Amino acid sequence: MGLRQVHDQELASRGTTLAIVQARMGSSRLPGKVLADLSGAPMLQRQLERVSRAASLDAIVVATSADTADDPIARLCERLNVECYRGDLDDVLGRFVGALDAFAERQGFGPEVVVRITADCPLISPAVIDSVVNAFFTSPDKSAKCDYASNTLEPTFPDGVDVEVVRASALREVARTSTDPPEREHVTLGIYRHPEQFVVRNFRGEVDLSDLRWTVDSAEDLEFVRWVYSELFEANPEFDLTEITALLEVNIEKSRTNSDSHRNAALDGLDTGAMRHKI
Repeated sequence: MGLRQVHDQELASRGTTLAIVQARMGSSRLPGKVLADLSGAPMLQRQLERVSRAASLDAIVVATSADTADDPIARLCERLNVECYRGDLDDVLGRFVGALDAFAERQGFGPEVVVRITADCPLISPAVIDSVVNAFFTSPDKSAKCDYASNTLEPTFPDGVDVEVVRASALREVARTSTDPPEREHVTLGIYRHPEQFVVRNFRGEVDLSDLRWTVDSAEDLEFVRWVYSELFEANPEFDLTEITALLEVNIEKSRTNSDSHRNAALDGLDTGAMRHKI
């Protein structure tokens, strides 16, 4: 049996891995940011292009709300031929479970694993997605299946390269049992704040880049991302982490860091369990 066949059999044994990209038009600091222009296309489209290059994903769904304000997101997905699920605006966990149910109804089977990605990360790395997914399936303890793996519990990657991988059954369990508003809003919080109930793992990079800020929350963040695309996209539309860090090494003054706006501010004041959240 060749190496390729072994690889394909290993992927098949994992079941179906579904990426759910969480998107909405509303934003307290930068409304409509997900459809802001980025090198001639909406930012969400650019992000979906990057996510689609991850070899570990079997399918991608955009999860937005049923609110009329999010109609433009649904129209973009239709134009791009990307599946779009519309659910509750505030109960984001319920929206994810709804996306799982809709996928199962369409395909005749449900995904075993969900990769959660937020739509404010247009510099998301396909290679990092694959690495975190592979880490989820690579257990140091063969007797314990991982329920949740991410590169965010103890961050070493730039803010904006966040990847969370969660077993669908664990996500459904939290959705069934939790009425806690932050757990309904932040989707996976009810998993990593309960490491006594779920098996959670952190994926670390070889170099600590956690002080870098590549997510889009403000006009300044968007300006930075547009600059990165203007420098790299035309020559190489598939540019990734290596090219961005190399660009910043010779343009240090362009870097944005956590001192500009700290990571995961929406989690401030919450019990984050296994996540080391700094304020």
